[in-house]
Amino acid sequence: MPQATGPDAPVDDLLLRAAAGDEQAFAAVYDALAQPVMGLACRIVRDTAQAEEVTQDVMVEVWRTAGRYRPERGTARSWVLTLAHRRAVDRVRTAQAGRERERRAGMLSEAREFDEVAEAVEGDDERRRVYRCLARLARLQRVPLVLAYYQGLTYREVADSLSTPPGTVKSRMRAGLKALRACLEAGS
Repeated sequence: MPQATGPDAPVDDLLLRAAAGDEQAFAAVYDALAQPVMGLACRIVRDTAQAEEVTQDVMVEVWRTAGRYRPERGTARSWVLTLAHRRAVDRVRTAQAGRERERRAGMLSEAREFDEVAEAVEGDDERRRVYRCLARLARLQRVPLVLAYYQGLTYREVADSLSTPPGTVKSRMRAGLKALRACLEAGS
């Protein structure tokens, strides 16, 4: 079993042991990471009860999928917090989608002041333009933008997942956004 090094090494090693079925190691992982997961979830969902549910879901997922953790890709803490971030963002999006469905259902009886088909076509066209422009970016600029804007990671989480200093990530994202804006304004 690989041995982790650094300040997060104990948790990394515990997660590797939990992946092998060690329940006591998982209990220690839970003790070490449940509070940070709860804090992150609270900041995203902004509701304590929802954050508690997200924390529970994430920790169950960590137990079930601990074998997917790869220490060479980052720390156990980063891996678990990435799972938590994604789960919390999904929870927010689900709630927003539910509110949007309810809003649309309420509007069904009202007269339409716009052409839904035209708006859908315009949205699809704009999405294709963004994807084309993203594809033209250098990989070093594109990957951090995709992680941040499509997977909802923060600068620090992007930096951790890419093992790159946060300042470098910010610079690459700024340059990528500038190039993306230029490409979209050019009407690609």
